[in-house]
Amino acid sequence: MKKSSTTGGGNAIVTKVSFIAALAGLLFGLDIAFVNGSLEFIVKDFSLTVSQSEKIAGVLLFGAAVGAAFSGWISRRFGRKKVLLLASLIFFLFTILGVFSPTFTVLLVARFILGLAVGIASFVAPLYLSEIAPYKIRGRLIAMYQLMITIGILAMFLSNAALAHFGSWRLMMSVIAVPALIMFIGALTLPESPRWLVLVGKPEKSEKVLRRIRTSKEEVAFELNEIKETVKIKSSGWALLSKPYFRKVLILGILLQALQQFSGMNAFMYYSGQVFKAAGLSNPAVATIIVGLVNVLTTLLAIKYVDKLGRKPILYFGLTILVVSTAVVGYLFKLRPPGTEMTPVEQWLTLIFSLLFIFGFAVSLGPIIWILCSEIFPLKGRDFGITVTTTTNWISNTIIGSFTLTWFQHLGVGGTFWMFGGFLLLGFLIVGFLTPETKGITLEELEKNLENGVPLRKLGKKAGS
Repeated sequence: MKKSSTTGGGNAIVTKVSFIAALAGLLFGLDIAFVNGSLEFIVKDFSLTVSQSEKIAGVLLFGAAVGAAFSGWISRRFGRKKVLLLASLIFFLFTILGVFSPTFTVLLVARFILGLAVGIASFVAPLYLSEIAPYKIRGRLIAMYQLMITIGILAMFLSNAALAHFGSWRLMMSVIAVPALIMFIGALTLPESPRWLVLVGKPEKSEKVLRRIRTSKEEVAFELNEIKETVKIKSSGWALLSKPYFRKVLILGILLQALQQFSGMNAFMYYSGQVFKAAGLSNPAVATIIVGLVNVLTTLLAIKYVDKLGRKPILYFGLTILVVSTAVVGYLFKLRPPGTEMTPVEQWLTLIFSLLFIFGFAVSLGPIIWILCSEIFPLKGRDFGITVTTTTNWISNTIIGSFTLTWFQHLGVGGTFWMFGGFLLLGFLIVGFLTPETKGITLEELEKNLENGVPLRKLGKKAGS
């Protein structure tokens, strides 16, 4: 009897599938970090002005915002798997175009379209992972996407540093084509999301997928039934905006994604060299690589504990570290009179608390915001909700990438860190009063609680608890 209730693949297949999907995060990280280390060679090659050089990073972020804005529609129309394939193909083809760009304009076009792929991937990869993963390890597998982003960032920092002596940004950029091709080939083997298959009226195919990725027939039957029940509600997208329960999770998702960006993490990722140079560190490039390494190792901690400790305790822990770090780093820069260098002790403290800042983000806001935003929306409005929140992330990111240097100039590095610290203090209110604990509950149970009018911060409570 026991044997007959067992299906094919189970968690081993889920892990393999999740790894392939999470490669989108690796490409995301590689493209984001490319400018850090290559920009001086691009500027030299094309004789760029300061205004033109800022566009190298900015155009990718703008493209990501545009890509995220329409990714919900194409994901719902064509399915999660096909959209992941599309993103990986764009990554490969337009990386090659970028490498062989004859003019600066062609490079900008390539970077913009790569940005579209980054935006699409940042939408569909966490969504796909949330719909493939069993609820007991859902947080861990979605966090794998964030881990791959951090690995991509570190890999690009290391690659750019290793290739710097060639003085060729084209060689640096060509590195991105290899994982893009690997992801495209791997994505061909992915199953479609069982939830999307039911959504488009293909429950038989959904059951076949579930038999591959779940460990027992009972689990398959239970999950398929829950998915079918949630699909019965005939409303989606814009129509759901008339529902108060949907508006409140949409507002929560927007606030969480804005909080992630206005924590200042990406300001640090883009301009860590300038921060460390302003602190007087003798080798900013090495410090930047250490930042990337801490980012990766800390995200591993988040993956290990997110389904054990829960989302909210880790968010509180990370926010506390982030607020303290921004306060200390801000003070160290404010303490130094203009035109004078930090003492060796102040330089070491700046590096230590910068690394603590990275630790605080990578263990909390980095992975957990993506996890929450892939969990809180009802199935019928999930594409729309994640589209809006992911677009919020990229618009916020574009603001950060475009104005951080201006803030450094007018507020100083210290004042800018204190500004980010102010946003992080608001984060405690968002987490405390609005954010639910979603550990150990199915997406369908969350949806039922939402529709039954359960307050936001209590959505993760199971019926009768």
